[in-house]
This record gives sequence, C-alpha cells and structure tokens, in this order.
Amino acid sequence: MSVSVAVLDDYQRVAEGLAPWSSLGSGAVVTFFHEPARDHRELVARLRPFEVLVLMRERTRLDAALIEQLPNLRLIVSPGKTNAAIDYEAAKRAGVDIVGTETIPHATPELTWALILAFARNLVPQVNEVRAGGWQVGLGMELSGKTLGILGLGKVGARVARYGQAFGMRVLAWSENLTRETAAGYDVEWVERDELFRRADVLSIHMVLSARSRGLVADRELRLMKPSAFIVNTSRGPIVSERALIAALQEHRIAGAALDVFDQEPLPPEHPFRRLDNVLATPHIGYVGQANYRHIYGQCVESLRAWLCRRAG
Repeated sequence: MSVSVAVLDDYQRVAEGLAPWSSLGSGAVVTFFHEPARDHRELVARLRPFEVLVLMRERTRLDAALIEQLPNLRLIVSPGKTNAAIDYEAAKRAGVDIVGTETIPHATPELTWALILAFARNLVPQVNEVRAGGWQVGLGMELSGKTLGILGLGKVGARVARYGQAFGMRVLAWSENLTRETAAGYDVEWVERDELFRRADVLSIHMVLSARSRGLVADRELRLMKPSAFIVNTSRGPIVSERALIAALQEHRIAGAALDVFDQEPLPPEHPFRRLDNVLATPHIGYVGQANYRHIYGQCVESLRAWLCRRAG
C-alpha cells in the first residue's frame, strides 16, 4: 500500500515543481497544502490521515498536543538539521522518526544585507514616492564608516560581518560564548554586551532561539541604543521583546527596525509592525529562494525515498 504524504505550508505554490516527487512512484501519494490552518482543530483534522509530514521550516508547530492526536504519523521531514517547532520528545514517545535536510548557508545573510541597505537608504519610501508620481523624499544613511553590531557571530553572523566590512563598516560582536580570539579571527572587535548596544549604528541579530536567548533584547537594551540606530532581526522574533520594541518604535527612541521574523507568523493583519512607518517588514523570507528551495525539497524527496526503501525492506 502507498504511504500518504503531506507537504505543509507551501505558501508560494512552488514545492511540487521544485523536486522530483514523482520519483517516489506508487509508494507515496503526495498532497500539497498552501494555506495555514485557522486553528488547532482544523490542523488536527487536516493532518490526521497522513503518515508523513514534510515541513517548511517552522511554519507549523508540531507540539505534543498535536503529535498525540496524529495516530497515523510515522515520519517528519524537516528542512534544516534542527527545528524549534518540533517537540522531539513527543515525537519519540509516539514512535515518529524525524529526518532533517541541509540548507544553503548564504540565503539568510543575503536577505539580512538587503534589509540593512533598504532601511539605511530609505528605499521603500523612495520607491513608493516614485510610483505615486513624486520624486525624492527624506534622507538615507550611508553605511561606510558606521558601526555594525552583530549579536551572535555564528555562521550567519560571520557572513553578515564580512558584508559589513566590505562596505567599510566597523564591526563589533558579542554573544555569551563568543571570545576575543574567535572574534579576532573574523577581524571583528569583541565587546561587552552593553557596549554593543551603545555603539552600534546597525544592530543585527543572529542567534538561535533558546530559553537563554528568548527576550534577550528587551527594554533595557533598546534604551542603550542611539536614537539614530536601527535594529535588524532575521533570526527569530522572540529573541527581541515584541512589546519593548513596539514601544521604542512608537516613541522613536531608535530610528527603526527591519524585521523578517515575528512572534506570531503569519503576522496578524492589525499588528503594529504592519503600520509603523519606521518598520521595514518582510514575511520571513530569509531562507526563501529558488536555489535553497530546490536544495531543501530535493533532499526531502531523497530522505523520503530512503525511508520508504527501509520500510519496504
């Protein structure tokens, strides 16, 4: 008998054409879902028939309450080696296998730098003004000679640091486990945490969401920043206190924020981040690109094919 496979959260309706799903043959019947479920009840009803779930990053949360109501579930295929949306212990208790794929490392750093450039040069208001029939509006900020603060100098943060150096920026970094020696290996200056916030003209966040990093940037940290500085988050929304950031933006205590990640995704229609004129918001597209999607979905198919072979054998 064939295995039922659900490919979740294919928002752009591209998954079917980016990987050789037909190579699974009669061993799998694949269904593609393009819209998020409205609530937990609808999600359970949607996923209950399926034996395999293919995720797209963390768009759907597979917590214990959901996994326990999916008696047919046998395999979760997740883009990335880890996924904060999956309750691994609950999956283990339910006897569900989990496999992960690789992702292309330059996708999120490139989007980060696009946001930095767009916010610094006031790009969206300028484009909108031209479309409306006007011309120049406001002044942008040149990056050369400014200070880029990196919160988390890992794989993504290190790439963003190199981009900043190429633009003639001074680059500082801090994280709890970062040492002066490691930072120096990237030609980056290690600083104390408070100094990072005080000195940065652009503060870019590149940390893994964990109990330790959740709410790491809160009201106190935002009050340390220059009124002319702006914050960029392409990591995970809850690393920054949403309430504190909204207050800082509404009171214009910082110049603004360029955000690709949020506490709740998709972002609710009436959320302040959709309306504030000092926010540049994108819909969590740091990993959303042609090459990365082909790579991710291609490896999902490979992983599923290998699992089907083991199951048949």
